[in-house]
Amino acid sequence: MLKKEEISPNSRFHVMAKPIGPLCNLDCHYCFYLHKQNLLETSNKWHMSEAVLENFIKQYIEDQNHDEIIFSWQGGEPTLLGLEFFEKVVAFEKTYASGKQIENDLQTNGTLIDDKWCEFLKKNNFLVGLSIDGLKHLHNKHRVDKAGNSTFDKVFNAANLLKKHGVPFNTLTTVNRDNAKHPLEVYRFLRDEICPRAIQFNPCVEVKVFETVAPPFWGSMEFPQIGHPMAKPGNEYSIVTDWSVNANDYGDFLCDIFDEWYENDYGKTFVYNFECAISQWMGIYGVMCVFDPICGKGLAIEHDGSIYSCDHFVYPEYLLGNIENENLADMAFSDRQKKFGFSKHNSLPQYCQQCEFLFACHGECPKNRILLTPDGQPGLNYLCGGLKKYFNHIKPYIEKIVEQVKMTNNTVA
Repeated sequence: MLKKEEISPNSRFHVMAKPIGPLCNLDCHYCFYLHKQNLLETSNKWHMSEAVLENFIKQYIEDQNHDEIIFSWQGGEPTLLGLEFFEKVVAFEKTYASGKQIENDLQTNGTLIDDKWCEFLKKNNFLVGLSIDGLKHLHNKHRVDKAGNSTFDKVFNAANLLKKHGVPFNTLTTVNRDNAKHPLEVYRFLRDEICPRAIQFNPCVEVKVFETVAPPFWGSMEFPQIGHPMAKPGNEYSIVTDWSVNANDYGDFLCDIFDEWYENDYGKTFVYNFECAISQWMGIYGVMCVFDPICGKGLAIEHDGSIYSCDHFVYPEYLLGNIENENLADMAFSDRQKKFGFSKHNSLPQYCQQCEFLFACHGECPKNRILLTPDGQPGLNYLCGGLKKYFNHIKPYIEKIVEQVKMTNNTVA
């Protein structure tokens, strides 16, 4: 086990903070976190105490030998904690900064954002991630409040308030079975009306038993081969939820938006998915963790100080410990967490290892490896067909961009 005093200058890790756990004022149909209320035990009513908050901030800063420390605050909905909580966050960060540059980002559904929130976020240099799924009819399909009512107007208003106050913000769009069929509507709306600093598209994929069973502890669950009807949402025997994106639709979604972006917006509109592809083609990793060769350096801390291997793996099977009685860095670099991280590479089926796009995909997120390969080997990613379509489509354009980047770098040098 790597001890605190043995941390090298390159021993950087990231922790996604969940200070209010899964509590949220919305009831998004596809949320992968709301069910944690039933899955996890808690004794403090889903609210990170001041003691846990201070301990986390102290350890997170001290345990990393880097000049920049990035705190990420998510939920549930973190703004439910109120401004007072985040004023304490900033105060503790200043107390323990020790000359390091501290950055904060906050992922929010936007429904509670008002002028006071914007003033605070601007003053303290927070980067905001705003969850929005496209135009009103698409956004409201799945992103509703507890009474099933529309949330779009509040989110749209939040975007306008953030712009009014000069708060930098990105958008996070969950690509589901419905909005995946409207790629250009979604993209043009985000680009032209929301106007974020950056756009990110995340595919929605969950097996039907995700609320109670951790990946890959699916037991005797029957896995279909790629292309089988059971590998598609919307039928009775599908292994994924009805709102999961169809893999081929996801590929088409990315292809259509890429064409628009490459033709009109390259160099002007930052789309994480496409910038990630450029980086992968250049052999640079870390833009989007799902496409990295290994994982494990992106942990999650729950409201009570519990540390998990990843925020998509907050299940009892992936509990590493608690910062109240264990050191954060010791957990981050423990043998158990290393095994978790390297299993992404070590569990790849031959079908993936022989794929021409292995360098760009690396099997995507391990939680989505729920299919059988054409020859029956387990461990193929649900999105494989769509991602292959996407990578094949963008290949000549990305290669051209990479050549231009290399020529520019050589000229500057």
